[in-house]
This record gives sequence, C-alpha cells and structure tokens, in this order.
Amino acid sequence: MDLPVAEWKSYLLQKWSLLPKSIQVTVSTAETLSDVFLHSSSLLQPEDEIFLKRLSQGYSVGKDSGAPLFYREEGNKTFQEKDYTVAAVLYSKGVSHSRPNTEDMSLCYANRSAALFHLGQYEMCLKDIIRAQTHGYPERLQPKIMLRKAECLMALGRLQEARQTISDLERNFTASPTLADFPSQSVQRNLHLLKMKAQDKENLTETFPVALAKTLEGVDLREENKQLSNASSSVGLCMDPLKGRYLVATREILPGEPLVKEDAFVSVLNPGELPPLHHSLESKWDTRVTNGDLYCHRCLKHTLATVPCDGCSYAKYCSQECLQQAWKLYHRIECPLGGLLLTLGVFCHIALRLTLLVGFQDVSKIRKLCDEFSNKDIPESSNWVKTLNSGLGEIEKNGKIVETPIPGCDVNGKYESNYQAVFNLLPHTENHSPEHKFLCALCVNALCRQLEAASFQPVTTGASSSQLKAAVAPELCPDMTVWGVVMLRHMLQLQCNAQAITTILHTGSKEGIVTGSRQVRLATGIFPVISLLNHSCSPNTSVSFVSTVATIRASQRIGKGQEILHCYGPHKSRIGVAERQQKLRSQYFFDCTCPACQTETRCMAARPRWEAFCCNSCRAPMQGDDVLSCGRRGCAESVRRDHLTSRLQDLRQQVGMAQKLLSDGKLEPAIQQLSWCQHDAGSFLSAEHAVLGEIEDGLAQACAALGDWQKSATHLQNSLRVVEARHGPSSVEMGHELFKLAQIFFNGFAVPEALSTIQKAEEVLSLHCGPWDDEIQELQKMKSCLLDLTPTPVGSSV
Repeated sequence: MDLPVAEWKSYLLQKWSLLPKSIQVTVSTAETLSDVFLHSSSLLQPEDEIFLKRLSQGYSVGKDSGAPLFYREEGNKTFQEKDYTVAAVLYSKGVSHSRPNTEDMSLCYANRSAALFHLGQYEMCLKDIIRAQTHGYPERLQPKIMLRKAECLMALGRLQEARQTISDLERNFTASPTLADFPSQSVQRNLHLLKMKAQDKENLTETFPVALAKTLEGVDLREENKQLSNASSSVGLCMDPLKGRYLVATREILPGEPLVKEDAFVSVLNPGELPPLHHSLESKWDTRVTNGDLYCHRCLKHTLATVPCDGCSYAKYCSQECLQQAWKLYHRIECPLGGLLLTLGVFCHIALRLTLLVGFQDVSKIRKLCDEFSNKDIPESSNWVKTLNSGLGEIEKNGKIVETPIPGCDVNGKYESNYQAVFNLLPHTENHSPEHKFLCALCVNALCRQLEAASFQPVTTGASSSQLKAAVAPELCPDMTVWGVVMLRHMLQLQCNAQAITTILHTGSKEGIVTGSRQVRLATGIFPVISLLNHSCSPNTSVSFVSTVATIRASQRIGKGQEILHCYGPHKSRIGVAERQQKLRSQYFFDCTCPACQTETRCMAARPRWEAFCCNSCRAPMQGDDVLSCGRRGCAESVRRDHLTSRLQDLRQQVGMAQKLLSDGKLEPAIQQLSWCQHDAGSFLSAEHAVLGEIEDGLAQACAALGDWQKSATHLQNSLRVVEARHGPSSVEMGHELFKLAQIFFNGFAVPEALSTIQKAEEVLSLHCGPWDDEIQELQKMKSCLLDLTPTPVGSSV
C-alpha cells in the first residue's frame, strides 16, 4: 500500500484524464516541484475532498465503545481453544479501543496477561497485571491476577517477591468483604500449591532470564569510517557521471563481513492486509491479525503486549517509552489523521513523518535546502570526475578544476545519515509520468489542507492522560506551500529510494515441530547510506533487519576497488531477465547491465534449470521456442511449448489443492495428491524445476507431521537440490532450508546428520543474518542438546 488505496487512485487518474489538454500540458511542463504543487492545488476541488473524506472514514481508527467487549469475548473463545497467541492479539485489539482508567481496559489487560502467562512470557504478563491494576481492575477479581502474579514471579525465580504476593493475597482475602463472592476453595487450593512450589525452590539459587541484546546484533563494524557514517572503514563513497553516487571496497572484504549498519532515518509500519472499507456495523470489528497488531509502530519490535495510543485505536507500541517518543515526535499530529493516512498510502505517510521529524519550527532550513537545490550549479556529467573517499567531486568551470561537494556531504566532505542526506536523494522528477506527479501532488495538497485545518482546531481525543491534554492546536508551518513542496519531493523520492524492512515469518501448524519460513515486508523506511548502493540482479551483499536497524553484509568475497552492490528486488534467481528489466525500468528508470542480465540476454532461448522442461523419453533438456525438441542427439522427441505450459498450469493447481489439504491437517490425502503430482511432474519437468521443489517440500512437511522423520529428510534433501540450483549453495534461501533439515534430523534423533546440517546452516545463515538471528540461536540450542546426548568416547577428556 505504498500508493493510495485503489478507489482514490482511480478517482484521481480519471480526474486527470478529464482535465483540458492545456491544463495537462501546464502540469506536465512545470519546471519545478513548486509549480507542480501550486498548479495541482488549484485543481483540488471541495467535491474531491468530500470523496476522500468518505474513503478515510471507512477505516476504523477511532475508539469504539462496543469493541472492547466484542474483542474480549472473541479472545475468550480462542483462549478456550488454547490458541493463546491469537487470544493475546484479540485482547490487544480490545485494549486499543478502550479508554484509559476504565473497567474495559483493565479487563482486557488482565485477560491478555493470562494468555501471555500460558505462552511463557512472564515478564510481559507481570507488566499487564500492573497495567490492569493501574486502570482500575475490579477489587472482586483481584485474587485471580494476584495468583497469576505469584506464579509468574515463581517461574522467574523471584521467590521473595512471590512469597510477599502470596502473603498479601491471604491478608486481602481474609480482610476484604468485597471478596466474599470469590470462590474461596479455589483460592485456598491454589495458594497451597504456590506455597509448596515456593518451599521446593527455597534452596535453589534464583535465576534471572538473560535477554540477548538485539541492539548488538551481529558484530560491530570494523573501525569507524571517517567519511561515511554507519559504514565500516572498508567502504568508500564515489561519484560517477553515469552511476551517480556509489560505494566501493577500499580493501578486500570477506564473506559475512558487516559493511553498513544503519538505523532508518524514518520508517512507517506497513499496515498489511487492512479490512475492507466498511459502511455497516457487520464488518467494522476485524479479527484478522495484521502487522499493526504484532509490531511496535515506532521501533518495529515484535510484541504480543502492545500499548495503545490513548487517542486512536490504530497506533500501538511495545512500551510506554516508545508511545511517548512517538507522540512527541510525530504522532500528536498524525493521530487525528489516521484514516486519511491509511487512504493516502505509506509513501504519503512517510513524507509527512519526515517533515514532522525535521520540525514545524525549522521552515527556514527547509526553504534553504529547497533554494540550494533549485539554484545549485549542477555540472555537466562529462566533466564530473570520480573520486574516492573524499566527499568531493571535481568539475571544469571556466577552464579551471573546481572541487564541489558530492550531494549529501557536509562542508567537510562527510556523508552523514541525516536529513541533509535524505533531502539530497534523487526524486527523479523528470522521469515520473505526469499522471503520477499529479496524483502525488493532489495527495500532498489534500494532506496539507487537513494540516491547515488542524491549526485552528484542537486535537479532540477524549483522553485524559497528561500527554494528550497537551495536544492542543499545533503550530503548523507558516508557509504551507514550502511544507507541501518538501513533502511532494519526499513522496517522489520514495519510489526509487524507499527500502522495504522485512522480517522472517515462521510458518506451520500450531502442533508442528518443524517450521517453515518466508520473508515478509514489515515496514518501509529511508536509509540514506544504504540508498547509495547500486543495483545488481546478482548482488555481492545481503541485508538483514533487527527492528529498524538494517545491516548490509558481504555475501561473497569483494575485491579492493570492486563496487558493493545491492539487489533492489528483481533477483536473477526469482524472475527472468525480461521481467527484471521491465520492473527496473518502470520503477527505477534504468536498464540493468549487470553481468547476470548480460549473460541471460545473450542466451535468451535457454531457460534456467528451475524453469526447464525435460524430454519424456530420455529426461534430457528440451530446447527451442514454439516447438521444443530434445537436446540429446539421436532422440526425436518434440512437443509444442504451449502444450507443456498448459500441463504445468494444471499441475500447479493440483499442487495448490494438496497444500490446502496439508494446511487443513488432512495428511494422508495430501501425501496421495502430492505423490501423484510428483509422478506427473517427473514426466516433463527438469529434476531441478521449482515446482518439483515445492512438491518435495510438501511431502517433507506431511511426513514430518506423521513422525516419519527418515522419509521427511529424504524429501527435503530433494527439495534442497532444487533450492541450491536456483539460489546457490550459500544463499539465504539455502540457509532457511538447511535449518528445516536440521530440525528434521534433530527430531528424528539422527545425531551425526543433525550436527553436520546444523554446522552448514549456521555457516550459511551467518553470512546473511549475523550470529543473533533467531534461527541461528535455535540451531545453537539444538547443537547444545545433541552434544549433551552424545556419549563421550572412552579415554577422551571431558
């Protein structure tokens, strides 16, 4: 949802198509973004704003008094089914709709604490118990959460606090008449059990959970780069007339070495699959789990215990600290605009947040940057001389060589990860279509008008917390035109400079011992240093994320002076060269000439192994265009390509049906269906075809669910061969598959095979993700467990 919702986008594009030709020409030929913004502003009519307002009201971002009870009851149903994770999310939705210091909020927090307790998240459970009590948890129900609190403290080894809680509960239960209706036998029984547990643990040393410092993810960058912030000393900044700014290796770089470690200058959580626009009571309370329910809207930390904004039901945070920081920096302005921002899309939201972070008071700085950019004497590309690690370029002017700063660098030639660097990212104004510029300009104009309206109205939230009481009419930019032009510039920048922040989503049934994984987009961010990396369809780096911090690592050896390359999305192992070129041309405005594209362009007729058809008679690769012939000499087999393409389409449908059976837990029918697909695929697809890999992976999952670990491992090893052929032996995809294979060997007690696979998986994943990656941590736990089980050879020392 980078761009506006489909309804608003279609509305604006239709509006553009109906404009008189003269007005279209005026907007299309505007020389500056100021002109584009001002021309478009005059075209935004009241009826347009009314339509946009109606769309925005379709998103439920306010607090609904009926929602807490609904979500609490839905959470209770899921809790009874022992799906504690979903139950926690549903209780969180109830919390988000509750007003502070109400019974609704206290009950939702208390119920969520029960779900967290069953998930073993005892620290979070304790925090929710405190929150429930803070917001007025009924006295008649206090014994329930006090018992839970004592159990949490016991589980955490905090025995003295647990005993004190038990004593307080006994004293309160005896003294308070309001607890008379509470089932006393149940309380006494549980108290007795807790006392016994406490006595059992009295002689044990207290233990405290040691949290891994995620902020120290991976190793630190090697030495500080004095010319390029957040980069190692092995990285240099260069300038080229064709490439623009780019990064190179200043020495030989080894695989797995961290090159850039940068916190996003700004990020906005991807809302994920939003509920459909609703206009009735039936669909407004959505029970689906989205990114917004599982991740902090500020730092992107994963959490099941979100803390909601007091003014809206959309924004949620991992802690009170993140909530307060977000409110101070930007959310006090964004809060009443939640539905509008969801309608206008993530790019428009980031553009607003960027300017909010700079600050309403800093208009002069924004204007200065605008003026500097528009008046900058940009040299002819042929005169620009490439420089290394100096932050300066050279141009020939009036017969003399003059040094000029590389865009984004300060007066000392250093490139910092700051707003100046963000502002100097290219918006590619001349490359965007007139329709796209018109669409972005009207979105920004509509947002600016709402901001202007807010300057005359207090933010009405109905909340009573001190931080929201301060949310009166904000001081907006005195010159909204400057404000709007800057936001328009940022919105246009994002098409080429936005970085998807991703996470690994682990998949599988609740009972599944072996989990799969897939990469999902979590948020969109701006990383000024990482934006300097040029694209390759076969890059020499990989990127991983922890919260809002991105780490770029070398995925292979990079020689001194060699360019450091990143993949913008179209990768040679995922899509063919023609589709890659089309995607890069339409989004990034260039034709890729990387070695992978050049090689594939020369061999257009040859399909990659993971897409190839094979001869039904001798299994040799089929070659040709419309009519395919066997590539083996002496074999006369031939077939039309469209016939095999049709068979492949039918096969994919059958595989999809089998996967549905598998997800529904119908294992035997799934195995039968997949076995038939395996037999059919073997008659016309290459042994390394991607669909064969999917079939083998499905069979591995089904066999693992049945506890047949040997068969599961065999199928997954077949799938691994396909993954290796497609992505390479050291790819992150290979690492994820090796992780699954290690799980299978581990659960099947195949100790030597498990230890060997764990080592391979660790080596591959460390190249891409660093040592604190969740899968690496799990591999190390498995290895530790296996080594404890392995008998020590006679005569060896321990």
